[in-house]
This record gives sequence, structure tokens and C-alpha cells, in this order.
Amino acid sequence: MKKRPHYIVDGYNLIHVWEEINIDDLSLAREKLIRFLTEYGGYENFEITLVFDAGKTEEDEHVEIYSKIFRVIYSGYGETADNVIERLAFEEVRKRREVHVVSSDAIIETVILGAGAYRHPSREFYRAVKRAKKHLQKEYLGNVTLPVKRNEVGDRIDADVFAKLEAMRRGK
Repeated sequence: MKKRPHYIVDGYNLIHVWEEINIDDLSLAREKLIRFLTEYGGYENFEITLVFDAGKTEEDEHVEIYSKIFRVIYSGYGETADNVIERLAFEEVRKRREVHVVSSDAIIETVILGAGAYRHPSREFYRAVKRAKKHLQKEYLGNVTLPVKRNEVGDRIDADVFAKLEAMRRGK
């Protein structure tokens, strides 16, 4: 069985091009991005690893697993998100995985292409997610049509049965 494509996403790089995400509150922005990408990965059947830069922390790399196909990695002390993305891309390509990296960073582009992965600029990926969301809404919500008249039980039963039920309801 062919493995699903693995998308490695530069989190803050994508947040900065995402129009609906308010970057004044980075914690809320991260939560929104996680929600959007979890939905998108499930819809497209992609595995997604979202990487955030936490290089100024004193902690080690931290991984949060949301599902079999979605995880978030926060880089550790002395390591940038770019370092994590490059390392993951090389590891996954070596495993013969189809790897796509989402970032608009020119340095990552050079390294990733050299590793054999595909690169998607953040703005282009943002547009792809928005198109998929519109398609989902159209496909699953579509035009909701309400019935022209009420659908009542009395409309579907025999007149004699209806009369007996009505008599019971009135206590006769």
C-alpha cells in the first residue's frame, strides 16, 4: 500500500500569510492553524507535521500528536524550525516517502529541493487550503432546501387510525 504524502509545514511562516488568523495572539493563531490543517490533512488524506520555532526556549524539542496523520513539533533549545524541517525532510525522503515542504524561506527551498522533496510557498498552500474548505462547504452543506410543507404523522396514516388516535388524545 502506498503511503500518503507527508507535508512538513513551517508554522509561523504560514501564519504570517493566513489572512483569517490574527497574529497579535500567537497562541490563538497556532490553535486556529492546527484546526485548519487537521481538517485539510484529513480531507486530502495527507500526513501533516506542523513545525513551530521555539529556539529561544531552554527546553528540548517537544512533539504533540493529534492523530495518526497530524502532529506538531516545537523546536528545542538552539534549534530553529528550519533545522527541524530540513532534518525531517531528509529522514522522510530516505524512507522513500513523498515529502512536501510548505515554507517561503529561500534557504529551506534550496536545501529541500536538494534532498528530493517538493516545495510549496506558504501563500500557495494557504490558497489550496481555502479552495478545499470552499469545496467541502459546497459539497457537504450545499444548498439546503427545506420541505415545502410540514411532514406530519397524520399525513401518512389511514383516516380511521387517525380518528381513533385523535379520540384517544382528547380522552374520549
